[in-house]
Amino acid sequence: MLPPLAEVLDTMRVVALPMAVRFRGVDLREVALFEGPAGWTEFSPFLEYDDAEASSWLAGALDFGWHVAPPPRRDLVPVNATVPAVPASEVPAVLARFDGCRTAKVKVAERGQSLADDIERVRAVRAEMGPEGRIRVDANAGWNVDEAERAIHALAEYDLEYVEQPCATVAELADVRRRVKYAGILIAADESVRKAEDPIAVARAKAADVLIVKAQPLGGIRRALDVVAKAGLPAVVSSALDSAIGIGMGAALAAALPNLDFDCGLGTASLLRDDVADARPRDGVLPAGRVVPDSGALLRLAADAERTQWWRDRVTRCYRVLQD
Repeated sequence: MLPPLAEVLDTMRVVALPMAVRFRGVDLREVALFEGPAGWTEFSPFLEYDDAEASSWLAGALDFGWHVAPPPRRDLVPVNATVPAVPASEVPAVLARFDGCRTAKVKVAERGQSLADDIERVRAVRAEMGPEGRIRVDANAGWNVDEAERAIHALAEYDLEYVEQPCATVAELADVRRRVKYAGILIAADESVRKAEDPIAVARAKAADVLIVKAQPLGGIRRALDVVAKAGLPAVVSSALDSAIGIGMGAALAAALPNLDFDCGLGTASLLRDDVADARPRDGVLPAGRVVPDSGALLRLAADAERTQWWRDRVTRCYRVLQD
């Protein structure tokens, strides 16, 4: 059951969060926040997503704000550092923002960059993390199968934990997984889960070893838990450059998972210059409790009237999609 639209819009606050490090081409991250009966929640699909895709994010936001979260199985969630597609020389400064993180996810296959750039970046991360650190790379479906195979072989010497979404389709993921399986490198699926009409298809096709799950785009914590259970694969809970409120939703999902075999991608608050609350990792972990925004931060970071109306219109349209 959806809460009344007027009730949702009545508590909506739109904030614009400045990035400390440019990420996904974003320098300023806009998100919409609501205060529901169960606590604060977040709606933050990227600006380019259409209403059909964004409506799932709204379903996730409403679920978290208007329903009690599933009971946690753990109080703390280990998280990874995230290294955008920066020059290798900037890697130490980026990693310094992630207190105590033992795992780093490195963005690769950035448009306009080369495999040589990726190798230099991953090499710099390995130098900073040392031999005990864990490194995973995320291509955001930026390679074709042959490019993925070549890149994975080139990066294998840096002891990769897994490669996230090397290619776009489930069939391509299955092909890459078959080609690199002998090297013991795992394939993780992100877009093939959160953007798919059937998020279990990647598991049925044996196209991935790990699922990347995000609470908002999957329609909420309960649906994400159901996807993981049906897939039967280990899961990594990740964020989508959320505010502290969205990070809290992800942490609640990670805390509710029966098993948590990998560090989660929920440390991205460290890429922000300012936020509505402090959700940066300490000693490599985040608490699993709900987050309440600072009232001063809500005022300081408030979007202007034009952008606020844009988000109100977007919420209204996505709400109608959910109704239909």
